[in-house]
Amino acid sequence: MDAATMDNRISEMELQGIGQQVDRIYTAQQKFFASGATRSISFRLKQLNILLKAIEKNEALLNDALYKDLRKSAYETYGTEIGPTLAEIRHACKHLRDWMRKEHVSTPMIFFPSSSYIIRDPLGTVLTIGPWNYPFLLIITSVVNAIAGGNTVILKPSDEAVHTADVIEKIISENFAEEFLAVIQVPGPMVTKLIIDKYHFDHIFFTGSTRVGKIIMESAASKLSPVTLELGGKSPCVVEADADLGFAAKKIAWSKTINAGQTCVAPDYLFVHAAVKEKFLEKIKSELTKMFGENAQNSPDYPRIINKKRFDVLSAYLENGRIVYGGQADENDLFIAPTIIEDVDTDDPVMQEEIFGPVLPVFTFTDRSEVLDMIAKHPYPLALYIYTRSRANEKFYIDQVRFGGGCVNNGVIHLGNPDLPFGGTGYSGIGQYHGYAGFLTFTRPKSIIKSPTWFDVPLWYPPYAGKLKWLRRMFRI
Repeated sequence: MDAATMDNRISEMELQGIGQQVDRIYTAQQKFFASGATRSISFRLKQLNILLKAIEKNEALLNDALYKDLRKSAYETYGTEIGPTLAEIRHACKHLRDWMRKEHVSTPMIFFPSSSYIIRDPLGTVLTIGPWNYPFLLIITSVVNAIAGGNTVILKPSDEAVHTADVIEKIISENFAEEFLAVIQVPGPMVTKLIIDKYHFDHIFFTGSTRVGKIIMESAASKLSPVTLELGGKSPCVVEADADLGFAAKKIAWSKTINAGQTCVAPDYLFVHAAVKEKFLEKIKSELTKMFGENAQNSPDYPRIINKKRFDVLSAYLENGRIVYGGQADENDLFIAPTIIEDVDTDDPVMQEEIFGPVLPVFTFTDRSEVLDMIAKHPYPLALYIYTRSRANEKFYIDQVRFGGGCVNNGVIHLGNPDLPFGGTGYSGIGQYHGYAGFLTFTRPKSIIKSPTWFDVPLWYPPYAGKLKWLRRMFRI
């Protein structure tokens, strides 16, 4: 059921019960964090390994849940949900000891003989709110980073991917005490009222739309809770005249149709150089047919749209421009075929918001300024993809466009490298995570100067007569 339906079915008594649950868990987690139990590296590694084994044990349940929610194949579920999550856990376990080490820094001579260092301190109790499009990966990855940082965590999975949310709750409740990790299933529209407006969290991590991100941030501000917002935007894809067209077509077809296009970093619209446009279109059509056959609805590898509300939005986009490939839709099956459209007006609805589906508008350019002008109308994209053999072209777009992250001659895969910080900029998000970047997000630098007692500089203390010239000299060193 969608959020609105779920909201209508919850009585005042049930809402009161959820409120009591939140209060109990929040209080317990605050107390548990204050005990210092989460601080040691041994505790963090133990919890990460428990999570890893629990995910492996429940792989079949996750496969079933993600098939029910999004019609994902077992291959796509492992490749885009389970596999990257396990890789994130293993990466954290491998590097955590290094991440937690003191960072020794220089100390001004005026403070001699003191020394200085920085430690990464856990934040406390954090709230992480997951989306429906990758309902397991995107919430659990943030939880991995939060555990590595030494925090307690309240998880709020998406109520639109209900089957996956139930499996997440099962995994967490069966393997962790709620004073450390706990799942709260709340209708999306009630999150601010029942949770964020009532409690100060030491960090709130949200993945979802820009519209909801603004609501989360506004609510968090009332409690001075810091936020990480992983949002989205219209991520452009550029195919230059010198690109390997066959390679580009295959990569773009694949990266646009993962999860039926319901991916925050999917190519949102495509710019192809006029000199190669027709040839490129023939190649991408061919690649799509190779991947999913003449009728993608019959393919076991092609997912479905999450719900009717999203289906209605996407099917309306099919009326924009001119369909040159695909365009088939089946409301009863929540199916929309991989679709390429041309002759799109920049004022059409399909170009006003992130598409978040398998519809790809194609534009032609002859001068790179045309690409920059279009991107400027949809600033700060979450991702940028460039297909070119030229380092000059590559450098031009990377330097000229402000975007979160991206790929050259590939698509989407930067999201899967735990050594790359992932996050947006401006309208596409605030903050980053994955790997060390995630550890930094869920910790804070604590600065320390340590002074020995065997020597003390008399310069610091009154009387000050005759000491000013020496103080000036010390500040110059």
